[in-house]
Amino acid sequence: MTDTNAKPLDGVRILDFTQVMLGPCATQMLADFGADVIKIERPGAGDLSRNFFGETSEAAMNNAVFSSLNRNKRSVEIDTKSEDGKNAVYEMVKHCDVVVDNFRAGVMDRLGFGYEDLKKINPRIICASGTGFGEKGPYAHKGGQDVLAQAMSGVMEKTADPSIPRSIYPTTLCDYTAGMHLVQGVLAALLMREKTGVGQKVGVSLYDSMIAMQMQEAAQWSKHREVLNWAAMPLTGVFDTTDGAIVLVGAFKANPLQDICNALGIDDISPQYPDLATQRKNKPYLQELFRKHFATNTTAHWLARLEEQDLLCAPVRALGDALDDPQTAINDMLVDIEHPVIGPLRLVGSPVHLSDAPLTVRHTPPRLGEHTDEVLSEFGLQGAKDKVAI
Repeated sequence: MTDTNAKPLDGVRILDFTQVMLGPCATQMLADFGADVIKIERPGAGDLSRNFFGETSEAAMNNAVFSSLNRNKRSVEIDTKSEDGKNAVYEMVKHCDVVVDNFRAGVMDRLGFGYEDLKKINPRIICASGTGFGEKGPYAHKGGQDVLAQAMSGVMEKTADPSIPRSIYPTTLCDYTAGMHLVQGVLAALLMREKTGVGQKVGVSLYDSMIAMQMQEAAQWSKHREVLNWAAMPLTGVFDTTDGAIVLVGAFKANPLQDICNALGIDDISPQYPDLATQRKNKPYLQELFRKHFATNTTAHWLARLEEQDLLCAPVRALGDALDDPQTAINDMLVDIEHPVIGPLRLVGSPVHLSDAPLTVRHTPPRLGEHTDEVLSEFGLQGAKDKVAI
């Protein structure tokens, strides 16, 4: 009989030095999988996300942004620059499996918590780091941030049309992608440790994750010196309707232009533009034709017409609309909790669904230092709080 309370990472203990987005989204997923994630936070300040809104009240320090990334973790305040704080971390490392950080390259080494230092204490330790650009090379010590990685990796340079100004992708594309790569690295290292008995260093970066995301584009450029831009395909676009907007992907069919014409109720012009090369040359005309017709009726009307032709299409919606969609609930993508400081809170759940280990919230997003005494006692450091958290 399956133990419904069992989790894949039960028994794995993680020291989490991460903050903001890249690291916390990774360690939250590991915590959701059952790992005991101990969040090491700066005394009186904690994770930078606690001060996201520039306020220091208890409610502000437990804001929704911080809470969205830190469920199922325990918070411990430790001054890692003090000798007592360092020694407490070293004692904890002896009994932990993974140490995770997302500082600039070299910071953990300067703190005395680099892999070469920690493996002397615990040869089984896995040290996982997420950086901006990697731990070696000309950008190793450059401040890493999501928007910078978008710009330097080539992601920001591309737009759907040359007339559209380049812009910042409006959600944390790089942080989340690198965070999931960090999860993969930790899981792979844990599996390898089962075979070898020793830990290793795991490294990911925002920059590498964005290069990896463009694997198709990179191969096309390297082989043919051709820019592959999926958003710029001639039969694909976002079009306003009388009550919103619709996105159409005119691809993956024998003659998508003919099907689009049928949906729009216009004469078939596909014989005039029979192939992708011709369609690309005439993209401005085709896009304007589509735009003119989509503007004459509602989103619902055009969705029905396009789907009759088995064309890929969808309404352009706000996040709130997506959160309220029944599909979101059916997919168990929302978790309701009662936070002891800020009250009712709805969080995004896990996108990874395990049939025998569904997501449960064992710990609400922690208050700063909430578990300091509890955790230190578990490591035989009773009464050390006043020394390590000053």
